[in-house]
Amino acid sequence: MTMGLRASALVLALSLSFSARTSADDGQHAHDSHGKVGTVKFPTSCSPAVQPRFERAVAMLHSFWYDQAELAFTQIAQHEPECAMAHWGVAMSLHHPLWSPATPAEVQRGAAAIARAQAARHATPRERAYITALASVYDPALKSLGDRNQAFAMAMEKVSRAYPDDTEAAIFYALALRSTAAPTDKSYAVQKQVGRILDPLYRRQPQHPGLAHYVIHNYDYPELAHLALDAARRYAKVAPAAPHAQHMPSHIFIRLGLWPDAIRSNRDSAAAGHRNFVESGSQAALAEKLHAMDYLVYGYLQRGEIAQATALWDELRRTNADWGYFSAYYAAAAIPARVTLETRRWSDAESLPEPAFTGGSYWTQVANGITHWARALGAARNGNVAQARKGIAALETLRSQLQSAGHTDGEMTVEILVRSAQGWTALAEKKTDVALERLRAAADLEDRTDKHPVTPGAVLPAREQLADLLLELGRPADALAEYEASLKTAPNRYNSLRGAIRAAQAAGQPKAAAKYNALLRKVAPKAEVERAGQAGAGQ
Repeated sequence: MTMGLRASALVLALSLSFSARTSADDGQHAHDSHGKVGTVKFPTSCSPAVQPRFERAVAMLHSFWYDQAELAFTQIAQHEPECAMAHWGVAMSLHHPLWSPATPAEVQRGAAAIARAQAARHATPRERAYITALASVYDPALKSLGDRNQAFAMAMEKVSRAYPDDTEAAIFYALALRSTAAPTDKSYAVQKQVGRILDPLYRRQPQHPGLAHYVIHNYDYPELAHLALDAARRYAKVAPAAPHAQHMPSHIFIRLGLWPDAIRSNRDSAAAGHRNFVESGSQAALAEKLHAMDYLVYGYLQRGEIAQATALWDELRRTNADWGYFSAYYAAAAIPARVTLETRRWSDAESLPEPAFTGGSYWTQVANGITHWARALGAARNGNVAQARKGIAALETLRSQLQSAGHTDGEMTVEILVRSAQGWTALAEKKTDVALERLRAAADLEDRTDKHPVTPGAVLPAREQLADLLLELGRPADALAEYEASLKTAPNRYNSLRGAIRAAQAAGQPKAAAKYNALLRKVAPKAEVERAGQAGAGQ
């Protein structure tokens, strides 16, 4: 996708799929956009006149509505420069522990804000503790987001211990601690520790946006997702004005394979993001919308509703973006890959435009990697080995760059893509043993890691790909075992269910075939039969 036009040129294209819904919802949400962001109690030494505005800004902060929170805190600080916590709020709005690293400009703004907070003369000891803790994030000696997250977690633990009755201190400590969890730690030790902080508070304060939100983030894992279902059902109603609050519940719905809920959540989020953009011109709102669109595409594909997913890709293709938000360019890369590969449109995947994302965080390289991989996979499945090998070489270059830069998460993500592309290319070369080894290695590595919140799931789960390969090689019983393993971590995926039916039938297991056929009918009652090389549900 080419990138470049200004936001004003995007309004028409971005509004096509959602404008009718937005117009219908405007009356319902007019009040929400000015108020309903949840309930927060955060006493400060600032004047009573700004206290309600401060607490509303904190509520927006808890829903990761960072640009609007920064604006709100800035306006408070301009009105009352000696309000130390307003400056703290500006700096806190620029530290995104669960998202992408701050840009150099954001770090500079945050450091300046925390310096103003430190210089304020009337801050209380408790406020000084908050300010000192956040100042650790802006230590110029810390260069990576991981280092900043570790420093903030240690500092906020001290604040929480010093003020054990301060709910906000506990919540911000829990958020900071959660940001330190390693994606390869399948014991979920950090998440369990965070749960011991958040869960009792959430039961007492279910209308607090941060509690509902962070419970969802904390349990956004296949093995833990059921623990956040109540928070997922509640959060959108707690903060209906915040686009992210409409979207975030879908993380849990997707983990549990609840596709209608996930689709509804992201339609609401996309509409909220569009409203926010129209009202404020916020580029972050456009990024939030694209993020929701990626999740929507994923949900529609799992329902077998290809036309809906393709329509969103068409909308994306009418969009020329110039955002600096990793969620936007990740979605711009993932959506075409999802639609072409999930529907087995190998030629369309092979002919996707060369990736052209530059700058930003390491996620630009990951986004480029997704497109290189989709092109390579499409080429391999079409028997175009030379083109597939070009894609693999590009992926290997990205992997080396990420490794040299110390971006372990990105390196592992691209390594999975490398192994997958190598496997399908080996199959095209009739090297079946190599193909099996490479795809099994991809699946095993993917099992040892976990997805980043930016994505609803792997474009094609590596273990599902391994099952596809085994089925093609005439090993249906082995394929069925791999489909079933994939469904344990990605329940109700259309292709895994369809593959399990075919594998069970070929393996002479009619009961298993009937079970998965019944489940597919339930999951995808309106599935379209035009998915290349596949029948619709129940066929």
